Amino acid sequence: MNTSSTADIAFLLLCYFLMTTTMGEPAGLQRRLPQIPDSKNQQDVKVNRRNIIIVKINSADKLFAGNEAIDVAFLKDKVKEFLANPTDDPNMPEKEMQEIEGKMYPVSKGVISLQNDRGTSYQAYIAVQNELVKAVNELRDEWCLKEYGRKYAKLDEDRQKIARRVIPQNISEAEPKDVTKKR
Repeated sequence: MNTSSTADIAFLLLCYFLMTTTMGEPAGLQRRLPQIPDSKNQQDVKVNRRNIIIVKINSADKLFAGNEAIDVAFLKDKVKEFLANPTDDPNMPEKEMQEIEGKMYPVSKGVISLQNDRGTSYQAYIAVQNELVKAVNELRDEWCLKEYGRKYAKLDEDRQKIARRVIPQNISEAEPKDVTKKR
């Protein structure tokens, strides 16, 4: 039995499957890394204590936001309230009027500081990350609906850029450590 054409058929099938198969999109956290600081002009940035909310995850995957233990289901709402500061509470982040594209907008100086333990599970870390990003995205959607009548994803790139400047995503991540230790 002549099997010389079997290799040709296998090669054609391989080519067919390679060309028709779609590759999945890589999943991950979307982050914009800060620029590399110039060693000559390096300076410490002082952040007012009221502008920071510290979110900690310990090795038992217990979540703390500020000084209180919180369930991950309530983290988004707590962060939204912190960043928006709707009542201009003096214990929450201050707002600074900034000119963006010729119009003045109040921009929150709020920063989310995420600290996790070396023993924190990956699932808990990702769940917290998702809630933090979801809080910022919902604030952007609410602002865009009020300002433009459409959600953030439905806007053109120029308006999305304005929304990103008015509602910045300031998440600071510290190197993993033992957050349960008291020094």
